[in-house]
Amino acid sequence: MKKWHALIVLGAAQFLMVLDTAVMNVSISQLVEDFDTEVTTIQAVITLYALVMAAFMIIGGRFGDILGRRRVFLIGMTVYGVGSALTAVAPRLWVLALGWSVIEGLGAALVLPSMAALVAASYQGRDRSVAYGVIGGLAGAGIAVGPLLGGWVTTYLTWRLVFAGEVVVVLAVLLLRRVIPEEPPADRRPGLDGVGAVLSAAGLGLGVLGVLQSSTWGWVEPRNPPFTVFGFAPTLFVVGAGVVVLFLFRLWEDRREARGADPLVHLALLHRPALRSGLMTLLSQNLILLGLFFTIPLYLQVVQGLDAFETGLRLLPVSLTMLAASLGAAKLGRRLGPRLIVRTALVLLLAAIAWLLGTIDPVIDDAQFFGAMALLGLGMGLLASQLGNVVQSSVGERERSEVGGLQFTAQNLGSALGTALIGSMLIGALAQAFTTQVEDDPRLSDEARRQTSVALEAGISFVPTDQVRSAAEDAGLPPREVDAVTDSYASAQLRGLKAAVLATGGITLASFLVTRGLPGAGGAAGADGAAGTGSAAGADGATGTGRSAGTGGATADGPTGPTGAGRRRSTGGPTPPEPDSAAP
Repeated sequence: MKKWHALIVLGAAQFLMVLDTAVMNVSISQLVEDFDTEVTTIQAVITLYALVMAAFMIIGGRFGDILGRRRVFLIGMTVYGVGSALTAVAPRLWVLALGWSVIEGLGAALVLPSMAALVAASYQGRDRSVAYGVIGGLAGAGIAVGPLLGGWVTTYLTWRLVFAGEVVVVLAVLLLRRVIPEEPPADRRPGLDGVGAVLSAAGLGLGVLGVLQSSTWGWVEPRNPPFTVFGFAPTLFVVGAGVVVLFLFRLWEDRREARGADPLVHLALLHRPALRSGLMTLLSQNLILLGLFFTIPLYLQVVQGLDAFETGLRLLPVSLTMLAASLGAAKLGRRLGPRLIVRTALVLLLAAIAWLLGTIDPVIDDAQFFGAMALLGLGMGLLASQLGNVVQSSVGERERSEVGGLQFTAQNLGSALGTALIGSMLIGALAQAFTTQVEDDPRLSDEARRQTSVALEAGISFVPTDQVRSAAEDAGLPPREVDAVTDSYASAQLRGLKAAVLATGGITLASFLVTRGLPGAGGAAGADGAAGTGSAAGADGATGTGRSAGTGGATADGPTGPTGAGRRRSTGGPTPPEPDSAAP
């Protein structure tokens, strides 16, 4: 039992990171009330958290290589604990954003890549497969427990207690730090690419910022932006600036590698089809999941008027089936191959989204909603059971920290884009539908239409219909027109929600295009892995890997062979993949 002590500590960190976001998603309405703000503002706070992690995850992985993974893991947990404590006592919204979105996000960016590498360093062979299986299961458990626990605490106590509890868990992890084994010193630790770090963070930040602000700025026609560019909304220009900065990042990294200097990330890794497809599908998975987990709570809380605990109960089916599928589908992956499992999962997601569209009505059908959520969780669980393993199995031992950074970057970039992009589509569809409803309603006078148009130009938010009714009454409209405006907004809410859910269906359909590089049944190998590549045996769980082959056939969890397989090169470059490591 003693050998699993390190896994308990590392697994607690994994559970904490997943629980955090799940709690926030079901507490949206309470946060809006407590901080006297709007849904779009809380959306920005949630997105900023994922954005900070996505922007700094690669940097966090590189810090693990430079300073030592155990040390960076403990530093990250300390930073995370400080952020949790600040969030628990936040008196103002900006303090919440600083504590949760920024400080906790930076802490997570240090913890997660190091945690993935420490699991691989702490266990070998079959034990490593078990360890990654537990880590994947704890991630699913966080998703399962988060909405229910967060909903109950938010409804009957306060959401602040969740973050106070996180501080206790962080302190326990730090007190038990000795059970995490020390790493042997590396032959040569790489240097930090400061320019690359700035370029990557700035490029990712600008891209997601533009998408996030599209709901208030508008995509092309300016809605309510702080400035315009040639008369157009600045959204696409900000996104374009992010793309340009990322292109400069690529040029800079290529230049550093050509000069023999250490880059922030070896972009040659992305030439491996299995790794590239795994990362892209991970991004899509989190974009879809977080987009839906932002939209569905709004439907349940704002439209249906449910509290956070009732919302958590209705999200429980997706959490439970996701947990069960993510733990139980590894054997299917060994027999059928990750590519078939992932494509099957995408088909299930399409069916779940179509089913969900049919349940978005003024009065919720609990049985139909339960079925749609259960099917959604099943599809997500199948994806989770394969993708992390495919990513980790595509590289050798010494590349795990770097690829761990890429893996969590893809996941959190998908989370940020999911909340921002789907939220933007929701607000845009709401505004368009409300405008159309008001123009077509014969009960409204020209003066009522004019006042509504002026209000829309100032921006629109996803709020309960009671607020719309109160605003119409305050504007002096007669009762008949107050009812008409309220009915129009209620109808527009449902159309906006359906448009947002339909958008996730389009993303799901497009995700089939990035699955071609995933290993098929012929690429799966090993007794313990869901999907190996070449001679690599994958892990038994949702994330991580068992034994991954290095160069020359040396396994990553064993000693290097006499031919020098797996030895660190002086330039710190990536290990060349085996010829069959990315079986189509």
